Amino acid sequence: MFRTADAFAVTKMFLAGYTAEPPKPQIDKVSLGAETWVPWERCDDVPGLIARLQAEGVLVVALEKTGTSVTFDQLPIAGSVALIVGNEVDGVSDDILALCDGVVHIDMYGKKTSLNVSIAAGIALFEIRNRLQQLIA
Repeated sequence: MFRTADAFAVTKMFLAGYTAEPPKPQIDKVSLGAETWVPWERCDDVPGLIARLQAEGVLVVALEKTGTSVTFDQLPIAGSVALIVGNEVDGVSDDILALCDGVVHIDMYGKKTSLNVSIAAGIALFEIRNRLQQLIA
């Protein structure tokens, strides 16, 4: 996700849970150096991070399919956005979803109803970037 974050000018990545962090050979290989210039921080207190970002005026949005999640065109973006993605198997936990300002999903039309987390994050960042560009157009 470091290369994807770089592609969309992400200000900072917060790595939580059992997410690997640099330096790590697997990350170095796929990031092609992006892990050296994309700012990142280990986060052991996700609820605290969410509260801090919200206090700074950041819209905190989880990427997860739920009964109340919305598509990106329904996301009320007006400025900075933090995107929370979960793990490959369990997604974003219910307690974290409850703390977020919104929950968005990617519409899918095939038989599978999920994507690899890094692929989903790339699609979400693309959508968020498009929405932000519409604000300044």
